[in-house]
Amino acid sequence: MSGLAIEVGRRREGARPDAPVLVLMHGYGSHEGDLLPLIDRPDLELLAPRAPLRAGPGFAWAPITVPGDPDPAPVHEATTALLTWLDAHIEPGRRIGLLGFSQGGLMVTQLLRARPGAFAAGVVLSGFLLPGDQPGDPVLAADPPPVLFARGDADTVIAPDASARTQTWLAAHTRLDARVYPGMGHTVSAQERDDVEEFLARELPA
Repeated sequence: MSGLAIEVGRRREGARPDAPVLVLMHGYGSHEGDLLPLIDRPDLELLAPRAPLRAGPGFAWAPITVPGDPDPAPVHEATTALLTWLDAHIEPGRRIGLLGFSQGGLMVTQLLRARPGAFAAGVVLSGFLLPGDQPGDPVLAADPPPVLFARGDADTVIAPDASARTQTWLAAHTRLDARVYPGMGHTVSAQERDDVEEFLARELPA
């Protein structure tokens, strides 16, 4: 996967040219338009990159080995490609929030760890964390951003130990708002969507 690059994305412009940017990162096998209907904020600019690898009918940020415990090398390569793409598409000085579902949630945590201090807030939906320490972790913990970590207790895709590991790490490195929805699987519920809107209104105002 040498030279991995992101080539496709979608943009929904905000009401003002200096509006905050929310980066939406889809899950495994999905596409860049998947999460756009989730956000009803015309005052935000939405930027949705397409993951660089083919995966079934859609795309992926990294190959799946064990769900919730991927091989680190392709994840780091995807992180570098994603940062390069964001640098090319977001003007300096803009406030940036991150939101990702499942494998896209992994990429939220990766961006926070790779470039601590660069992002105003993060939303991890049914996502997980790459195990092991990374150089940016202590810097992130010293100035922790707000992060919403939301998941269902009936998720059969992401293993419970991966979710527990993620929540423990987020509690130590971010200002964590953790939500668990009884009976919800690997999806996004109406209540979860309301909680995301409330979180973003508070942490990423126009």
